[in-house]
Amino acid sequence: MKKKSFAIIGSPITHSLSPVLHNYWFKKYNIDANYSLLDVKEDNLKNVIKKIRDKEINGVNVTLPYKQKIIPFLDKVVNDAQHTNSVNTIFLNDDNMIIGENTDVFGLQAAYLKGISNAKNKRVLVIGAGGVSSSVVFSLEKSKVKDISIINRTYEKSLFLKKKFNFLNVIEWKSFPKEISKFDIIINATSLGLKNGRDFEFSFEGVKENLIYLDLIYNPLETKTLKFLKEKKTKTFNGLEMFIYQGQKSFYLWNRINPEIDDKLIDLLVSKLQ
Repeated sequence: MKKKSFAIIGSPITHSLSPVLHNYWFKKYNIDANYSLLDVKEDNLKNVIKKIRDKEINGVNVTLPYKQKIIPFLDKVVNDAQHTNSVNTIFLNDDNMIIGENTDVFGLQAAYLKGISNAKNKRVLVIGAGGVSSSVVFSLEKSKVKDISIINRTYEKSLFLKKKFNFLNVIEWKSFPKEISKFDIIINATSLGLKNGRDFEFSFEGVKENLIYLDLIYNPLETKTLKFLKEKKTKTFNGLEMFIYQGQKSFYLWNRINPEIDDKLIDLLVSKLQ
């Protein structure tokens, strides 16, 4: 039998630990497969889907900036991907249809939202209106959170997201410093703070004393903002747990095995981020 092939597509992609995660599980469960990075340009997305259809690739994960841009090339989006219009896992089903699924919603809920007491009564601010933001908003909605605001550098993108989730409050970027004190939970769903990338141009001075800050970035383990808030004794979470849980669900969709998240795996991932 031919060795199975999986990959993650995005640009940039070098920061991703998905190959480490999935190759660890392939080895653990004796699956003859390999997972690699595919740095593809937008005009090459169609070709990637063709490779899945031709069974040259058995499945892909999708990261920035293609979670929405990939959708026109798929035969069907299902479950959470339908609600969010955002896809991060693709596979060929038994009917030879290219399926797009979203495991980010599950990742966020499993990693953080289930552990936040009384989350439904919290005021939440989501920073960013890109591919993962719709997953964040939908997972908050599923967790019965009612007061959700969104802020994005490009105001029009926030309005576009509000069309999908009409309960959202939209805040202008320039109002960020004075609005920041109103929220119980702040979630960074942008790439600001990513390793070798741009960062926020202002500090998070003035946040609530009992704020919970979730940064969906996991590389580095501590962004400048997360480190700043941690020093102020703010309760903070990086994106590593969400990354692991969304990967766990992707692995299940491809292999019908629910892989264990063991200490050896976590130590391995953390060691790659030192």
